[in-house]
Amino acid sequence: MLSETRKKRIDIAQWFVLKVRHGYEKKVAERLAKMDVRVYCPMIKEVRLWSDRKKTIETPLIRSYVFIKSKEKDRAIAFAVPGVERYLLWLGKPAIVREEEITVLKNWVENDSVEELNHSELQLGNRVTIQRGLLKNQEGVVRHVGRNRVSLVLEGMGIVVNAKLREVV
Repeated sequence: MLSETRKKRIDIAQWFVLKVRHGYEKKVAERLAKMDVRVYCPMIKEVRLWSDRKKTIETPLIRSYVFIKSKEKDRAIAFAVPGVERYLLWLGKPAIVREEEITVLKNWVENDSVEELNHSELQLGNRVTIQRGLLKNQEGVVRHVGRNRVSLVLEGMGIVVNAKLREVV
């Protein structure tokens, strides 16, 4: 018999993290959206230089990952899409990303404030509250705020996202 907490978790749609083949992020997101699945793949504009031209392209903010909002019992639908490898696990269970963390990512993308991004494995105990800056009072979300760098802790994913912010003129 399932506990009440487990039943609630199954019945509530939550943000999960899909690990997808490199370069398939946008395709996977588009196909899932066509299947009426709520999906988020943060994309940023990036200028690429070739020897003969310069072009602005869209690239994923977090490579090889796509966020999907689903009830736990409906998560298997994602495997119907080519390019989906697996769900990201944290402590042996599917990683869950809080709505506030998705909102922060959306704000970064919408405000065009992320210039460069990389991520690393989360180390246990890296829990903080931001004391200053745009994300002031965010608890357990951002690890460090510097002059032009922010570390966003995505606890459900088990990673720390380090972003270099563009200077505002």
